[in-house]
Amino acid sequence: MAEVRWIYDLTIFLYAASVLFYFNDFLQSNQKVNRLAFGLLVVVWALQTTFFVSQTVMKAYFPVITLFETLFFYSWVLVSLSLAIHYFFRIDLLVFFTNIIGFVVLVMSMFMPVTPIVAVSSVLTSELLLTHVTLAMFSYGAFSLSMIFSSMYLLQHKMLKERRWSPLLRRLPSLDQLEGYAYRMNMLGVPMLLLSIVLGIIWGKMVLPEKFLLDTKVVLSVTVLASYSLWLYQRYRDTMQRRRLAQWNLLAFLLLLINFLGANTYTFHSWW
Repeated sequence: MAEVRWIYDLTIFLYAASVLFYFNDFLQSNQKVNRLAFGLLVVVWALQTTFFVSQTVMKAYFPVITLFETLFFYSWVLVSLSLAIHYFFRIDLLVFFTNIIGFVVLVMSMFMPVTPIVAVSSVLTSELLLTHVTLAMFSYGAFSLSMIFSSMYLLQHKMLKERRWSPLLRRLPSLDQLEGYAYRMNMLGVPMLLLSIVLGIIWGKMVLPEKFLLDTKVVLSVTVLASYSLWLYQRYRDTMQRRRLAQWNLLAFLLLLINFLGANTYTFHSWW
């Protein structure tokens, strides 16, 4: 780990610089600063990828097991998605907001143990478990983008209602576009989370006691899945106001964060 620690440290430094430049662009709408922020973000993605690959080579498992590893991977997913969004949609504000979350997640990983508290056995690192965690992180990335789209929807809705015609309003996509993007992200996130939970249950049945189904994280994960599934159902029926759906989306993401960060205190999910 010590041999590649400088990559991790440099990543955090350049990521902070990129977010600060994006913040400057957010305040002043400066295209030159925006291009510099995006260039730094590309470098951050390259460094994160290099660090992740080096960890994969050094360790005997795909590094998405410990809380440090999952936080790092979650940050990498957010950076990757923001770069893809920039390429296909050019929504600069979404890139900025996404990387605020990505940077905070990466900083949080600094305070987590790098190595597992217990030995990582071949059972714990089975392909089922690795696929389970990886799918969960990608679903969290999709839900993160959906939350940002809904936040932007609520912001624009409030500005339009109050007739606040600011430069920020012109940089936001239309309400219909924002709502549609949030819907598409949830359409991606729900099946990935469902598959992740199913694989996790199969793995748990194979290697853990029967009581694993009472694990706090298992219960909350199913609750998160139900929350987003009901959101999709209400969106499909089109019987709820879009503003209410956006608010629901934010609450569902808050529940997701509680599940991700605060539900590692019972049975097998507390081993890291």
